[in-house]
Amino acid sequence: MTGPALDAATVARLRLVVARLYRQLAQASSGRDLTMAQLSALARIEEHGPIRLGELAALERVAAPSMTRTVTPLVAASLAARVADPHDGRSFLVEPTAAGRALLARIRRQRSELLARRIDALSAQDRETLSAAVPVLERLLADER
Repeated sequence: MTGPALDAATVARLRLVVARLYRQLAQASSGRDLTMAQLSALARIEEHGPIRLGELAALERVAAPSMTRTVTPLVAASLAARVADPHDGRSFLVEPTAAGRALLARIRRQRSELLARRIDALSAQDRETLSAAVPVLERLLADER
């Protein structure tokens, strides 16, 4: 590590602001009364699907039985569908339905619009600072040690 480390208070402030901002963005969009776990799973299914439940569970870092309980309501709501695994007739994959993709697109649009409005209210200097911080935040996200 080069340069000075952030002090504990700054780290705590960053953690709090990221958590609160995420919560506000989540509350600003309608997810059909889906849980955060269900929305996250649906987004992963869209990103990686068709996918086995075990692989999805690994990506979400939960146990396979938990993922089954998370995905079952998505299938019941026709947001995801079970499809036969072409390589293993005893197994199935899950993939998003058109309704699931549309829901995710609407939620992403609503959240982006809220964030864009808030960013537009910042000063030009603050917008530049925020823009410069995005790659740093992306590196924090990618570092899953």
